[in-house]
Amino acid sequence: MSLAEIRTDFSRYLAEVGPRGAAMAELRPVSGLGIDAAWIGNGPRPVLYCHGGGFQIGGIASHASLIARLAKAADARMLAFDYRLAPEHRFPAAADDALAAYQALLVDAAPPHAVIGDSAGAALALLTVQRARDAGLPLPRAIVLISPWLDLSMQGESYQSLADQDIFSRPGQLRAMARSYLGRQGPPADAPEVSPLWGNLNGLPPILIHSGAADITLDDSVTLAERVRAAGGAVNLRVFDGMCHHFQIFEALPEAEDSIAEIGDYLKRA
Repeated sequence: MSLAEIRTDFSRYLAEVGPRGAAMAELRPVSGLGIDAAWIGNGPRPVLYCHGGGFQIGGIASHASLIARLAKAADARMLAFDYRLAPEHRFPAAADDALAAYQALLVDAAPPHAVIGDSAGAALALLTVQRARDAGLPLPRAIVLISPWLDLSMQGESYQSLADQDIFSRPGQLRAMARSYLGRQGPPADAPEVSPLWGNLNGLPPILIHSGAADITLDDSVTLAERVRAAGGAVNLRVFDGMCHHFQIFEALPEAEDSIAEIGDYLKRA
């Protein structure tokens, strides 16, 4: 399959496994960002959502179902955006687009209530808040990371020990996506500006992490929680038994419903 076909099929697949969310995702386009963006949900809490897809696939169309379900659970309106994808646009294009989307929210309103990301989008979410902190920008009240892929150098043991259990992602697949995103001239995969797990974790808002016990990126979640606590920050990690990477996309799973409800409650309390 061509990359274009993979991107199209990925969007169709996520809509297929999340039909109720896809049906209630009413997109309200946003102009002025320089990239496609849309509000999903009608609640009072503005939230920035960074989609996953290994920096190569995904976008508003693929993640609208998940975002709509999260927006409803959190009584929020979530800004989704199509950041530039690799290999057409390598690092730091995606990270720069995420920061630009965050800055656009600051122009018209208070800081977003939260920044959320799944998988590779979780790396963009965490990195965006780190960059906002370093630039002296107002910070969100919370960060939510769903099956976060935070270390593109993949140093955690779970990338190998859970490779046979995770039905959604494979180590070779993630390694190829990292190479495509960084290119030959890019920084090393463990550079803090690429892998926020190894960056400065001081002074961040409270973080909620949801991962699966059969998720190959699980060690990124565990290590982040340990490092944030060591830095004096607040973090809450929940690991769902038997669940694969990014299991929240599967609308029929009771664990997905539980995860989304818990994230919604967390954001309401933030």
